[in-house]
This record gives sequence, C-alpha cells and structure tokens, in this order.
Amino acid sequence: MTMKIKEVADIAGISVRTLHYYDQIGLLRPTSTTEAGYRLYTDEDLEALQQILFFKELGFPLKKIKEIIESPSFNRQEALELHQKMLLEKRRRLDQMIATVAKTIQHMKGDIHMTNKEKFAGFDFSQNPFEQEARERWGNEAVEASNAKLASLSKDEKDGFAEEMNALYARLAALRHTSPHSDEAQAAIKEWYVLLNRMGNYSLDAFKGLGQLYISDERFTKNIDQFGEGLAQFMCEAMSIYTDAHKK
Repeated sequence: MTMKIKEVADIAGISVRTLHYYDQIGLLRPTSTTEAGYRLYTDEDLEALQQILFFKELGFPLKKIKEIIESPSFNRQEALELHQKMLLEKRRRLDQMIATVAKTIQHMKGDIHMTNKEKFAGFDFSQNPFEQEARERWGNEAVEASNAKLASLSKDEKDGFAEEMNALYARLAALRHTSPHSDEAQAAIKEWYVLLNRMGNYSLDAFKGLGQLYISDERFTKNIDQFGEGLAQFMCEAMSIYTDAHKK
C-alpha cells in the first residue's frame, strides 16, 4: 500500500513543503514516484517519518537526525525506547512545572499559602549527585567554574543545554557498536569535549579522567547506559583515544 504526499502530510500533521524538503536533503525519500512525478510513500517510509519526528520533538537538528538514522549501527527499537525515556523525563519536568504554576495561581487568589521554596519547585538546577566527587578528582576551581557558567544561564538556555547534551548522548549511543577509533566516533567525542567545556573547564587529562569515571562509578554507568547499554564503556574508550591523540 502506498500513499501520496498530501495524505502523508495530513496524517503526520506536517506540511507538504516539509516533506519536499526532507526529500531534497535526503532525510526521507519516498520509495517510488509515478510517471507523472508524484511521490509515493510506503508503510516503511511512514515508520521512518515517525522516527524523524520523534527526534525532532526532542530538539535534534535535522543534520544530526540524518547522521543517526543513516548510521549502520542504528537500531529503531533502541531509539524508540530511548525516545520513551526522554519523553517521560520531559513529562516529569513539565508536570512539576504545571503543578507549581497551578499552586501559584491558588496562592495569588489567596486560597493557599506557598512557601518560597514551593514557588521554585521545578526550577532547581543546583542538585548534582556527582559534584563532591568531581571536586575531589579535579579540584574546586574546575567545579566552581562549571557552577558559575551554569548559574549565568537563563532557564531556557539551561533547558537547551540539557537537550543538546541528550541529543549528543543519543548520537554516541548510535555509534557505540562501532570502533571508538573511527573518524565518526572521534568527531562525536570531540563535540562532547567542546560541549563539556562550554559548561566547565576540562583539561585533556580531566576529560580522560571523567571518561574513566563513567565506568568505575556505577552511578555514572547507569545514568549514561540508559541511552544504550555499553555507551559508558564506549565513551570511556573514545575519550581516552581522543585525549592521547591530542596530547601528542
């Protein structure tokens, strides 16, 4: 069974123009076209479109989506399971924010009294279970610099940073079955190094040490491997390779 582009656009809730653009950049090409030039989409094409739109909803740029889904190691089921985890976390944060807004409205009406702490439920970015360990490993200066950078960001910037970090985790997860020496893996781990240094000040040695912490501390391993089993080990190896290559 095939569907024409207008039918697909209506079902997916996107424009025909968007589908044309996806075809143009090679993100989603229809399986076939008619002699008259009409694009025809199969059920498999629609499944691919669903995957693309899930990634897009989570803030992934189209270029990254294309890289992920074209990777030989891409696993659609794993990606969907990851999407589910990320959306559930997003819902948890939104539910907390919605509850805070509702309470604030009641507080303004005089129906309830909110404490100052309750007014900021959902806005707490200070909790970091690994901060003390980071201080012990790399010193207060690096951690204080990281905290100062985070504190200077607006809420939207912090949310954007978190989404960018999750997107890169997902990209690395899609590569974790490949060699950490590969150009693609090293390009992605370089982006990880750059991203971390936007938040803090990591030397190459600290970067390598952080990678080792990913596998030596089960808290890190569990947190990272939620994006894909074995990701922490892969990142540790890739970070070590990156460090050694750039210290020469």
